[in-house]
Amino acid sequence: MTFSKDYKRRLMSALEAIDLDRVEALIDVFRAARDEDRQIFVFGNGGSAATANHFACDVVKGASYGRGKRFRILSLSEQIPTLTAYSNDVGYEAVFVEPLKNFARSGDVVMAISGSGNSENVVRAVDYANSINCHTVGLSGMTGGRLRPMVDLSVHVPESHMGRVEDAHFFVCHMVCYHFMDTEQHS
Repeated sequence: MTFSKDYKRRLMSALEAIDLDRVEALIDVFRAARDEDRQIFVFGNGGSAATANHFACDVVKGASYGRGKRFRILSLSEQIPTLTAYSNDVGYEAVFVEPLKNFARSGDVVMAISGSGNSENVVRAVDYANSINCHTVGLSGMTGGRLRPMVDLSVHVPESHMGRVEDAHFFVCHMVCYHFMDTEQHS
């Protein structure tokens, strides 16, 4: 079997392992946040940061444009000056939690994306979000790490290969976004 065929086969297995009831619950979380005019924060490191940024773009434009009800979503991973300032002056573990202290309020949604589930900056941000009664969501892979048990809603991909975990997280994000794009009418 070629590498490509094997990768595809394993990716399909990872996608099949996603609990779609949890994806539907995530859609419900996003619908409630939109309908209640709640802020949504999303973030991650590395490839997960890119997924967070792309997801926020899709939701801000694709799931909001031309609609009466719009999403208020920000990717903390996009805030490069703030991220590098905290990283340089305080420590990388503070890059997500400190902006949340400025902006997050009880009832807001905080969505963390982490392949391992063990990134200290992600875990600290979710811990803070829990402490102020935000609704926390985690997309994780591998064993789920520390992130998986600490969120209100975990969408876990039981896969050990980081590439396939990131592929699956992107798949989940598109399912959420395109639910609103494809099933709800423009106003």
